[in-house]
Amino acid sequence: MAKKLAVTLKRSLIGRSETQRKTVQSLGLRKLQQTVLHDDHPAIRGMINKVKHMVEVNEVDA
Repeated sequence: MAKKLAVTLKRSLIGRSETQRKTVQSLGLRKLQQTVLHDDHPAIRGMINKVKHMVEVNEVDA
């Protein structure tokens, strides 16, 4: 089974740098508490690592 990552936006984007805002947007997150599913790839892990203080990540079997 392929692993998926459930990424939830937990902190606001107010006062964050433009690169962090673009990273959250590229993850598909728009609103607080919104959750999106992504395949577990190194590129996605890198984006999550860049904004790890604003998101919560859970591994999901899909």
